Amino acid sequence: MNILVTGFNAFLRNTENPTEEVLKLLPKSIYGNKITKVLLPVVFDDCFDILLPIIEETNPDIIINLGLAGNRKAINLERVAINIKDYPYPDNNGVAPQDEFIIESGENAYLSTLPLRKIMKHIQLKNIPVEISNTAGTYVCNNLMYHVLHHISVHNLDIKAGFIHVPYMREQLENIEVFSLPIDVILEGVIDSIKACL
Repeated sequence: MNILVTGFNAFLRNTENPTEEVLKLLPKSIYGNKITKVLLPVVFDDCFDILLPIIEETNPDIIINLGLAGNRKAINLERVAINIKDYPYPDNNGVAPQDEFIIESGENAYLSTLPLRKIMKHIQLKNIPVEISNTAGTYVCNNLMYHVLHHISVHNLDIKAGFIHVPYMREQLENIEVFSLPIDVILEGVIDSIKACL
């Protein structure tokens, strides 16, 4: 099977993004299944425009998009992406949309097709904090998740896909009161997610 894993570069006040570090550390294959790693810009819509030709070229069976949610206190398995772009802070191109549809003719929402409960159980076995989340936000992470699921739906593709938010990595924070996980723990959670999907 082919697995496509994406992460984002740094954004807003964050000088680092743990998902970029995860991509650097992920193996090239798991159980003999090839992993393609793609770093995307934190830019509305452009993130998917860059990813689309890679999806078409690699023909993945599984797509796992990763993003940072600094206010989360666990690895969050996102259940749903909504058809909205609305955020008070700009993306890395300086765009801060309000009350805009991602795709005018698109569905209101799409549900993740990853086996969320199975992933959660795999990660829990390692005593890593994990939960299923019912909001991917309305920033670029939700934007990418929506685009990917919309593309799969309208083209009737046999691809399992979804989004996983990770908290801050401990190595990037000076304030120890803010929740974070060591990068090796975040990496282990992502690897377990892939194994659960396989």
